[in-house]
Formats: sequence, C-alpha cells, structure tokens
Amino acid sequence: MEVLDTLYNEVVGFLGISQAWEILQSGNYSTFKTYDGVVSLIYPIIPLLLILELILGLIYKKPDTKVYKINFLIYIFNRFIGRFIAIAMITICIGLFQKYAPFQTEMTWYWFVYAYIIWEFAHFLYHYWGHKVRLFWCLHSTHHAPENMNLSVTHAHFFLEAPYADTIRTTVCILLGVQPELLFLIMFIDGTYGAFIHIGENVIKDARFGPLNKIMLTPSHHRVHHARNPLYMDTNFCNLLNIWDHVFGTYQEEEKEVKIEYGITREMDSGNFMDVYFGEFVALFRDVIKAPGIKNKMLYIFMPPGWSHIGDHKTSKVTRAAYFKDNPTYITQNKWKLTKNLKSEV
Repeated sequence: MEVLDTLYNEVVGFLGISQAWEILQSGNYSTFKTYDGVVSLIYPIIPLLLILELILGLIYKKPDTKVYKINFLIYIFNRFIGRFIAIAMITICIGLFQKYAPFQTEMTWYWFVYAYIIWEFAHFLYHYWGHKVRLFWCLHSTHHAPENMNLSVTHAHFFLEAPYADTIRTTVCILLGVQPELLFLIMFIDGTYGAFIHIGENVIKDARFGPLNKIMLTPSHHRVHHARNPLYMDTNFCNLLNIWDHVFGTYQEEEKEVKIEYGITREMDSGNFMDVYFGEFVALFRDVIKAPGIKNKMLYIFMPPGWSHIGDHKTSKVTRAAYFKDNPTYITQNKWKLTKNLKSEV
C-alpha cells in the first residue's frame, strides 16, 4: 500500500493538481478567486499540455519516443536524488544578501516591471555562463541533449543546475532590491512560461506568434536556442522579455530557410541516459586528464565548450564566425558583437 500511495502522490504531484484537489474537497470554491486558487489552476496547465502533446504525437505518428523516454528517466532520477539532497539556495541567498540591497521594491506595477527586467538580466547571466563556461555547460547540457523539442524537455536538467541557477538569479535580484515576495511571484510566472516555451510542433507548428515575436521571447525563439545549427548556436538566452538578448547581441530569429537541428554538437547517443546525463562530465574529465600542465587543465574547466589547448578551437563563436563568412546573407547588425571578442575567447 505504501508503494501505491507513493506512486499516487508522485502522479498527483507531477500533474500539479494536489492544491486544486484539496480546494475541491474542502467545498470552499470561493478560494479559486484568491491568489492561491488561481495558482492551483495554472499549475496543471503544462503537465496537461505535455500529455496532449504526447497524444497528438501518436496521432500524427511523430511520437518522439526516445526523447520522452530519456526525459522521463531524468525526471525520475532527479526526484529520487531530490529526496536526499535539498539545497535551499534561494532562502540562503535572501538571508545573506538582502541586508546589502541599497533599497527595497514594493508590490506595485512599476516595481514589478523593474523587478522583472532585473530577473531577466539575472536569468541571462546564469544562462549565458551555462553556455560559455564548460563546467557550467556540463550542468546545462542535459537540457540541450534532446534531438526534438517538446514539453518533456522542461524536465531534462542535471540535478545540480537548479542550485547553480538559483544562486545567481536570487543573488542578483536581492542585491538590486527585489523584495522576496515580488521575487517569488516573478519566479512563478517565469517558471510557468519557461516551461511553455518548450512546447513542440505537435501542438504549435509555427510558434512565432505574429507581432509578439518582435516584443517578447516566443517558443520559436527558444527552439532557436536549442538548435545546434551554426546560425542559431548560443542565442536567445532570455526567458520572457528578450531585451537583454538585444542589448548583448545574442538575439536571433528563426529563419524559414534554416531548419532547426536540435541537440548538441558532441557525438552522443541521445537514447542513452548515462550519456545524456553524465556525458559532458566524462568528456571534460578526459580533456583535463590529457591536457599538459595545471594551467591548461584549469582552462578546460573554465573556458567555453570547444576550447582546445592546441589552438584547434571549435567554440560557438568560432563556428558562427566561419558560418557568417560562408553565408553573408545571414550577417546581422549584431555580427560585430558576436565576433568582436573572438580573440579573447579563443
């Protein structure tokens, strides 16, 4: 019975319906008009869309079985590990850094706009470093390994990536005056939308969303972010507001002529859990062992993926610069930002 209860609780927890179910059981339906009630109705949306996406995939005969299988295993593994490792980095960072903030925001619309822009900046930093520092890429690469995009990719994360992300995002927001209550509200909104932008073509074929594609980050932008095509590599790091991608020159729209190829550039078996989850750590370990001298060993850890001590660099900047040289059609107004610091990276 205990096993069945555990299984039941896991299913209910995954579907996000526990809070709504408790309200229904209480009979106090007016609770749905409160903040907690609204949240309880929003939580199940992404899991239910995931199930719909899987069903439509079977109907369209595009099931992405391998992707769902591996991401399901990752979800189960992370849930198991999470029972033994609980790292409350958000709480720790708030306690450590809030006293150093020069001011505190309030729950008003204008402070909400300020806080969200700061949150996006913090998210940009964590996400950018996750692609540009090889050790952090080892944490993040699991999320990029799937060779198709669907909502199950939301659950494809190395278990230590969340503490890394929470440390950076919370620290930046708290130091810049975002009060915890406002931070938690933004995290809920951002987390929900951050899951939605992984929606696959089985549900939404063209995810540009018309004019919205110009003013916010759409699932189309995030599909570009997950691509390994040279044109698309290491772009669109934001989550909802793509303001910082425009500022730092990492913005890239989906081009109809360039079909997205999902996955990572390393040769791997995307149907192998161990390779998806630990493969980048193994590759980094091998490079560190083979590298001559302490300096080169350290550089492999902290330089971007693709850096080589012999100078045969295959970083995203090198790859993109070569692509732009051969395909001048796709040279954008931000190309100079992408190639300006090439020497400093390689």
